[in-house]
Amino acid sequence: MRPIPLQVGDVLQMRKPHPCGSFEFDVLRIGSDIRIRCRGCGRDVTVPREKLEKNIKKVSQTKGLGNG
Repeated sequence: MRPIPLQVGDVLQMRKPHPCGSFEFDVLRIGSDIRIRCRGCGRDVTVPREKLEKNIKKVSQTKGLGNG
């Protein structure tokens, strides 16, 4: 299985909500572990890539972030 192409600044819509009720997360760091921030409450979470990719419903690319 190929990894989902993610970039810093992308917005992820998850299948299950965060305990605060928000379904959307911002990508902060990429690697074998991915750091994301909840758009509802601002909590940072580091999740293994494999586990995160199973829970992603939709990826929205944001324009202009991460280009310097």
